[in-house]
Amino acid sequence: MDKADEISDEELFKQPPPKEDCPICFLRMPLLLLNPTGSKYQTCCGKMICSGCCHAVAKTKKTAIPLCPFCRTPIPTSKVEMIEKEKKRVEAGDATAINNLVVCHRDGRNGYPQDHTKALDFFHRAAILGDFESFLNIGYAYENGEGVEVDMEKATHYYELAAMGGDVNARHNLGILSAKSGNVDRALKHFLIATRDGQSVSLNLIKDLYSKGHATKEDYTKALQAYQAYLNEIKSPQRDEAAAYSKEKYRYY
Repeated sequence: MDKADEISDEELFKQPPPKEDCPICFLRMPLLLLNPTGSKYQTCCGKMICSGCCHAVAKTKKTAIPLCPFCRTPIPTSKVEMIEKEKKRVEAGDATAINNLVVCHRDGRNGYPQDHTKALDFFHRAAILGDFESFLNIGYAYENGEGVEVDMEKATHYYELAAMGGDVNARHNLGILSAKSGNVDRALKHFLIATRDGQSVSLNLIKDLYSKGHATKEDYTKALQAYQAYLNEIKSPQRDEAAAYSKEKYRYY
């Protein structure tokens, strides 16, 4: 990484565009951190569908095998079938499918041997194809020494690339790194952008900074208002109905 790779603050702190809306209901996609039930990647057509639209199709039970809410083809009924379909998406150059499959290599899941070096190579491939979460995963590898030597400068650089592409968790991580280095003002900027895009942990950290006197009441008020605006954008009766039916499968905030 050289001077040509450096990213200006003007580029870095622009509010990135939100991820694509659900292609069926056209509402903003929800963000869930630990248990991503608010939307589902469809291995048949490569679309991300929100929980409300997934449930709306599933509850009709028109066919013995559930259909994809978008392309209406039968969805995989086993993990083996799902992986095979995802492999086909990988062969077609689907960046999201590549990232999903490589996570299996990184974590040693679904029968894949754990291989951090191989995973890193494929994350780079997915990132070039436009999957900004892959930049997040590369940054995580450099931060934690997974397949590479720990290099915080490179970790920060890849987190920045992911954040500028709209990856909320990368933005949150940049806030954490800034806070650890003692740059609270910079951390607040990152946390506020992440909060606007639904990162509830960033909101809690702004609250914590405020309680300790490191952030102003105005900072915390802005964060609360930004998070409420995000909730207003993602809520819908259809998504609420899905969550009421099964929080385990369809919870979206």
